[in-house]
Amino acid sequence: MNNIKGSGDVGNPVDINAVQTTRRIVLSLLGVLGFVVLLFTDSLWQDEAGHGFHETIESVGLVLIVVAIVGRTWCSLYIGGRKKQLIVEDGPYSICRNPLYVFSFIGAAGAGAQFGTLTTTALVFTITVVIFTIVTHKEEQFLHDKFGAVYDAYCARVPRFVPNFALWRSVPTLEIQTSLVTRTFLDACLFLAAFPVAELVELLQNQGYLPIYLLVP
Repeated sequence: MNNIKGSGDVGNPVDINAVQTTRRIVLSLLGVLGFVVLLFTDSLWQDEAGHGFHETIESVGLVLIVVAIVGRTWCSLYIGGRKKQLIVEDGPYSICRNPLYVFSFIGAAGAGAQFGTLTTTALVFTITVVIFTIVTHKEEQFLHDKFGAVYDAYCARVPRFVPNFALWRSVPTLEIQTSLVTRTFLDACLFLAAFPVAELVELLQNQGYLPIYLLVP
């Protein structure tokens, strides 16, 4: 981990808290909008008995959600709430600059898959990637303003999202903030909410309480 502060010029400092707040608001609004749309659509892969390829999609989605929960919790062991104070370069941050976001992509895809369609899986994944990419650019500007050339060198060496496992390095010991790890774990568990929500929608559709206007693959 590197806590050297660069001497780069600070033009218009980025309000990182405002960026994160905007991200949460946008994701929430898109989540509500997407849910409303999904109320009236169903999987093209489902047969009359309620079975089919859509169940395989849901099962794979659950695996992706578990991977996201474990992965985000693992990343929190290294970041320890220190992202704004120093450059974390060990563990998952040695192979990817934004591993927390990468696992969020995976979790988002898993959540979308709970509706049993490849369309919702791809759509939720794509929207999440687009939003987090915008947020990442703002965060990178903040870190560049704070750490200057030191952070620029880190960016030149380590990819933004796609991991380069050849760069892996770790440390023998970690200083862990248990409250942060717990909070990250609980936040990641919110992906699991997609499962009961999707099952409830499917039940209401099967009982005729929700009309189905569109079948999607």
